[in-house]
Amino acid sequence: MEFDIEGDAALVTASSSGLGNAAATALAREGANVAINGRDEDRLDAAIESLRSEGSGDVIGIQGDLTDASDIERVVSETIDTFGGLDHLVTSAGGPPSGPFMETTDEDWQDAYDLLVMSVVRAVREAAPSLRDGGGTVVNITSRSVKEAIDSLVLSNAVRMAVIGLEKTLSKEFAPDVRVNAVLPGPHETSRIENLIDQGVERGDYESYEAGLSARGQSNPLGRIGDPMELGDTVAFLCSERAGFINGQSIVVDGGQGNASL
Repeated sequence: MEFDIEGDAALVTASSSGLGNAAATALAREGANVAINGRDEDRLDAAIESLRSEGSGDVIGIQGDLTDASDIERVVSETIDTFGGLDHLVTSAGGPPSGPFMETTDEDWQDAYDLLVMSVVRAVREAAPSLRDGGGTVVNITSRSVKEAIDSLVLSNAVRMAVIGLEKTLSKEFAPDVRVNAVLPGPHETSRIENLIDQGVERGDYESYEAGLSARGQSNPLGRIGDPMELGDTVAFLCSERAGFINGQSIVVDGGQGNASL
């Protein structure tokens, strides 16, 4: 299926690795001009080089910390200045620390809110005028934890829900010019999962990486965890006119692992 987004301008935050990078890769493969963002310069440079081999569009990288309001403003403005506008904003961010409720501090809660919620608020606020000019899209990458709480992830379970409330509100306030949706990924084979499996191999929990990967997928109805590009392709679809009647939705991408009915 052709998504017809060739030549469009897209910004994907927190995209030098992980699921944000998968979304940026999917957009690049469709011919979009893509701006990626990260804090680590070496990782960002490597991601730029990789993305430039994926598609025909331009790729730029902009360093910035998503908990810094001025950095977010600069990332969005540099993207718009470089590409002459912005058609698609994809928000992504790393996860907050795990742990039970009684071990979290006020600082932990504020840090999680700045990272997961205010980064989206600030990016959308800066991007909105350009998105409205071109009839654009916003896709928020969050987590399936907003549908079904995950043990020991109280910060993610609680704070990410604010992004869904924001997404639903914006889908009405920005319509019909801008469509706003969210994707809620379950486990995917990102570098974080790879590192956890490697640690399990070192501890003797698994005989090999392949055995660890298989074990992590056993609880999923599909018998595996996700390929990051499956999430990335979902994001690219939501950015395209092929998804032109999908607005204000939170789409779980977890292979059916969750038990929530809605």
